[in-house]
Amino acid sequence: MLIELRDISKIYTVGTEEVPAVRSISLTVPEREYLAIMGPSGSGKSTLMNIIGCLDTPTSGSYLLKQREVSSLDDDELAEIRSSEIGFVFQTFNLLPRMTTFQNVELPLIYGRAARADRSDRVWEVLEAVGLRERALHRPNELSGGQRQRVAIARALINRPSIILADEPTGNLDSTTGEEIMQIFGELNRAGNTIILVTHEQYIAEHAQRVVKLHDGMIASDVSSA
Repeated sequence: MLIELRDISKIYTVGTEEVPAVRSISLTVPEREYLAIMGPSGSGKSTLMNIIGCLDTPTSGSYLLKQREVSSLDDDELAEIRSSEIGFVFQTFNLLPRMTTFQNVELPLIYGRAARADRSDRVWEVLEAVGLRERALHRPNELSGGQRQRVAIARALINRPSIILADEPTGNLDSTTGEEIMQIFGELNRAGNTIILVTHEQYIAEHAQRVVKLHDGMIASDVSSA
């Protein structure tokens, strides 16, 4: 099993008050699944995404990623997992405005100290995959919203992660452009990537093979379309 969450809870302390964000969630995600996590604001979906992405740690419970207990890993090991195993796509794109498309996509490889020749080949490969070779020298302000999200997806793919986590990836896009982005996620899943996306839009969730709905930090339903 790729991901195993066992009785995961996350409690935040706000002043003297304890605020539960997720409560006793148990969830498994096999390799190559396409999972959507839905829920209203405050339901815990972003917290759950952050835990899965090793950006946050649970207050209690067990998280096994490829049979490794995440809570036992140190900061360097967690950083390595985030770099090599997980690609992140955010609603706000998070591109560096002074860098070109090519440079934004290349950045994780530079941080990972990949050889220059290998970096170039890999960047062209992922730009081809998302249909942006012709926009390689454009900066973010010269791109449409959909093109900027494609850059973000290419950057998430650059280290060949096994898991892609997408947090409201179509939230800043019109419905037509959002549909184009969802088609890319479908192609990536068919190519072998595990996709986990957070959304509050039913029509976006319908692209996934499985939909988990959260309410008040707990799983309210878990339905597979297969």
